[in-house]
Amino acid sequence: MITEPRNISDLLERRVASTPDRSFLLSEPDGREFTYVEFSAAVDRAATMLARQGITKGDVVSLLMPNSAEYIIGYFACWRLGALAGPVNSLLKAHEIEFVLHNSEAKAILVHSDFQDRLEPLRNHLPHLQSIIAFDDEAQATREAGNADILSADLGKSRQDACAPSDDAIIIYTSGTTGKPKGCLLTHGNVIANARQISEWLNFTENDRLLTIMPLFHMNAVSVTTMSALYGGGSTVISPKFSASKFWNIISDYKITSFGSVATMLSMLLNTYPEGVPEGLTTGRLRFAMCGSAPVPAEVMKKFEETFNCPVIEGYGLSESTCRSTFNPPNQDRRPGSCGLPIGNEMRVVDDDDKEVAQGELGEIVLRGENILKGYFKNPEATERAFRNGWFHTGDIGYRDKDGYFFIVDRKSDMIIRAGENIYPREIDEVLYQHPAVAAAATIGVPDPLYGEEVAAFIVLKEGSEASEAELIVHCQTQLADYKCPKSVRIVQDIPKGPTGKLLKRELAGLYSRPST
Repeated sequence: MITEPRNISDLLERRVASTPDRSFLLSEPDGREFTYVEFSAAVDRAATMLARQGITKGDVVSLLMPNSAEYIIGYFACWRLGALAGPVNSLLKAHEIEFVLHNSEAKAILVHSDFQDRLEPLRNHLPHLQSIIAFDDEAQATREAGNADILSADLGKSRQDACAPSDDAIIIYTSGTTGKPKGCLLTHGNVIANARQISEWLNFTENDRLLTIMPLFHMNAVSVTTMSALYGGGSTVISPKFSASKFWNIISDYKITSFGSVATMLSMLLNTYPEGVPEGLTTGRLRFAMCGSAPVPAEVMKKFEETFNCPVIEGYGLSESTCRSTFNPPNQDRRPGSCGLPIGNEMRVVDDDDKEVAQGELGEIVLRGENILKGYFKNPEATERAFRNGWFHTGDIGYRDKDGYFFIVDRKSDMIIRAGENIYPREIDEVLYQHPAVAAAATIGVPDPLYGEEVAAFIVLKEGSEASEAELIVHCQTQLADYKCPKSVRIVQDIPKGPTGKLLKRELAGLYSRPST
C-alpha cells in the first residue's frame, strides 16, 4: 500500500523520483516548460532566496503576483521551507492589502514589480514585514540563490523537522460575518487530501493536462488545476488570465484535457463563439470543464455543452474546505442544478439546532473531513463558532435529494458571489456610510446574466443633502476593489426592515426589480 505523502514537498519529490523528465508546469504567455525535476530545482532556488531573507518554518510569506510560473514556484518554495504561503488578492486596494499583510503577520512578500508601488507606502504600518522581494522571473532566483548545494545540505539536516500533515501550509483570507476577512489556516494534510479527493473523483492521471486560468490567489486554481495535476502525476498550463478570444487556441495548442472556470467564463465563451470552436482548432483531448463558486444557470450549461461538445462538471466548496467538497460525477450521472456528491468528506444538512433534516428539506450545509481547515488565524471565537458540535458550518442553505445529490439554494450569510469573487455587503455599506450625504445604506446581490450576481446598493440621503448615484459609485471606487463596487445605486426614501431592525432582503430585491422613479 502506498503511503500518503507527509507534506507537499514530499509529494513533489515522489514525482521527481518516479517521472523526473515528465512535463509538469507549462507557462502559456512565454512558452517556458518545466519537467518535474526542473520544477523542483526552480523551487529549491526560490527557497534559497527566501531562506537568505531569514524565512524559516512557520513564517508567513505573502504572494502578490499575476498568474505565472513564478506564482506556483513561490507557493512551493514556501512549502519547501515549512513556511506558510499567503496569497493576496491582487484586485484589492492598498488599505485592503495592508489589512491582510498586517493580520497575517507576514514576514516577507514575494511581489511582481507591477504591484510593488502599492507596497512601499505601507511598510511603516507593517511591523512584522521584513522583506519585500521582487520576483518577476525565475531566473532572478537562479542569480540570487548562489550555491544551491548549501540549501540541499540544509534541507538534508532538517529532515527531522520536515512538515507534518498537521502543519500549516496556507493562510488565505475569506470574508466573515463581521465583514472583516478571516485568515483560513490550511494544513499540508488539507491540501494533499483535497488534491487526492479531486484527482481520484475526476480520474486525473499522468495523461491529463489541466489549464489554470482562475486566479492563483484563490484556492480553486491551487487545488483544482495545480495540486490535483501534481497528485495525478500530470501537468498544468498556467495562463495569466481568462481571455475568451485566446481560449480555444490554448486548449488546442496545449492539448488541454480539463480546465477550471466559473459560470461567467462559460457565458463569455458562448457570446464570443456562438457557432462553436473556431475552425482548424483541435479539442479532441478536452474531457470536461470544471465549474464552481456559483451555480451555472441551467440554460447556460445546456447551451455550452451543445455548442462546444464539452460537459460541465459542477462542484461546491469554499476556502475553508481547501477548495472542493462536492463534484458531479464525470459521466452521465451529472445533474444540472446540483453541486453533486461529496468527494471524500462528510456532508449533512441541519436545522438551527444542528439536527439533520429529512431529504428535500432546506437547512444549513455542514462539513467534516480531512480537507476542512484547521481554524481561523488568531480568531478562536470564529473558529469555535464555525466548528460547533464538531461540524464546520458553511453558512450555505441547501438540501439533499433522495439519491444523495446536494443542491445549494441560498446563503445564510449575506455574501454576494460575483464572477467567483466573494463580496461581503457590510464592507460596502460601511464605505457608503462614510459619505457625508448618506443616512442609511444597504447592499445586496442581484441576478446578472454574465457575472451570476452583481452589486446593488440602496441609499437613504440625509435630510437636506444631495448626492447623485454616479457620485456614490465613484466614492466607493476610491475605497474598494473594483469588483466590490456597486454597479447600480438606488436612492430611496426608506430601507425596509423587520420589527427587530433586520434588513428585509427580499423586499429590497423586489424594489430593485421595479423601475426607479
